[in-house]
Amino acid sequence: MTSHLPDEHVQPAGLAEDPLVDALRRAGCVFAEDEAALIRRHALAAELDDLLRRRIAGEPLEHLLGWVQFGGLRLSVGPGVFVPRQRSLLLAREAVTAAAQRREPVVLEAFCGVAPIASAVAATVDGAQVHAADIAADALVHARRNLPDRAQIHHGIGFDGIPASLRGRVEVIAAVPPYVPEHAFDLLAPEARDHEPRRALTGGVDGLHHIEALIADAQTWLSDDGVLLVEMNVAQFDAVAVRDGHSSAFALDAVPGDDGQTVVARLRRRVRAACQTPRA
Repeated sequence: MTSHLPDEHVQPAGLAEDPLVDALRRAGCVFAEDEAALIRRHALAAELDDLLRRRIAGEPLEHLLGWVQFGGLRLSVGPGVFVPRQRSLLLAREAVTAAAQRREPVVLEAFCGVAPIASAVAATVDGAQVHAADIAADALVHARRNLPDRAQIHHGIGFDGIPASLRGRVEVIAAVPPYVPEHAFDLLAPEARDHEPRRALTGGVDGLHHIEALIADAQTWLSDDGVLLVEMNVAQFDAVAVRDGHSSAFALDAVPGDDGQTVVARLRRRVRAACQTPRA
């Protein structure tokens, strides 16, 4: 039993005979001491037994605490929503870098969930016009808490909820679309499988359903010099790279993650040469 909170180091709650630590360790928590300290620090005394019971039952620690540490940000999360993974910090860094190279960039996080990437851009890039979109209304409640008031939130899958006024104007699109293949769902950790929405995890037979749709639709929404950044598995990148049509629309490369499994696919819009005027 693991959590997605490795960035915040806490002192152990006590020695091995600490009953809270012992209970968490027996339940399979890898970081029992740290989790016990976090629960004690952020729970009222009256909540402690209930939170311990729910954690032992497998509920993600982030859902119990109501937040996840994501780089320098503490993001609101809650029961039933997808918890941002630490591996997505790579995507956040790439999005911030791409946005910072532009003046008042228009940035969209598609499939945003609680909007970790949009939040990172909003907190780092001055003047960024930040948008975030997702189909899950409960996740967007947390996205609203995580983003500044000036950021705009849209309800819809992919680009369905994006206002038409942004068509052809978005300079940076970043996304962690659901990319777990259906056959691999049962291999996920119980915390994800049992407590996060399946639609936020799986992406069809090969995991590429939403990724392929995102790449195809992005051609309409990106500006002429726009970039699309998509987190995916390294094997999926190889499959995407050889798909017909992608190379003609985008210059594509991969930014590898430290885990050896994840990459950020970076797709830069190819600028088409102006058509020559035909001779009379």
